[in-house]
Amino acid sequence: MTSEAAPATLRADDGATLAYHVRQAAPEAPVIALVHSLGMDHRFWDPVAQRVAHRSTVVTIDARGHGRSGLGKAPCTAQRMAQDLLAVLDHLQIPRAVIGGVSMGGCVALQFAGSYPQRTQGLALIDTTAWYGPTAPKDWEDRALNAQTHGLASMIDFQQTRWFSDSFRTHNPQVVQAAIDTFLANDMPGYMAACRLLGAFDGRALLADIHIPTWVLVGDEDYAAPLAMAQALHDGIAGSRMEVIPGGRHLTPLEVPDRVAAALLDLCTQVPQ
Repeated sequence: MTSEAAPATLRADDGATLAYHVRQAAPEAPVIALVHSLGMDHRFWDPVAQRVAHRSTVVTIDARGHGRSGLGKAPCTAQRMAQDLLAVLDHLQIPRAVIGGVSMGGCVALQFAGSYPQRTQGLALIDTTAWYGPTAPKDWEDRALNAQTHGLASMIDFQQTRWFSDSFRTHNPQVVQAAIDTFLANDMPGYMAACRLLGAFDGRALLADIHIPTWVLVGDEDYAAPLAMAQALHDGIAGSRMEVIPGGRHLTPLEVPDRVAAALLDLCTQVPQ
């Protein structure tokens, strides 16, 4: 993915290293804080961040167990990852932000909004879900054990066809390869812990209590978090807006960064100045 200076770090309350990157806009600009998907790192957001940084400060993190962030000793849950994002915002003295996430990061963003409503000005839920269904614990445990047994490289063919549409893979091989390289760089314990996080996550009870501007975005070819999951988010969050992206699969911030950036900037226009 895009090369840049190493991210800054801080220590979580359990001693884990948390890595983050800041693109600073004017002091009065709104702040957007973003969490990436399973197996990626903060660089995942570079195409979107480049499109919004002229109007907002952008904070991107390496989620716990990903990139340069340690797994730590605390149980790896969506709540724990939401606390990690809060720790970064506290460290940066950012009182409130628009929170966004894709896939796993969307689960964390939803948890953050539910746990810290006073810190959340807007919410972007992208290619994600509040719940993966009744078989999720087994499904995600199987995914974790398959990775452990056969290695991350064995999953690449499966992953890239879920991440990106056929057309995008054909015309953007460098983006696809960068995502593959990032995925293969994961530490196995962190990847497995994140799989189990997703199997255990159930944020359905949070939806009715979210009363902030919210965008739900999903690709119409997303097989990992299908349209029905996005529809459930939209139906559960009063006043939310939803967009189905034609031809998009699971990683729309990489496939259509202009569209995702537009949704984030729209949320920023609704932030009190």
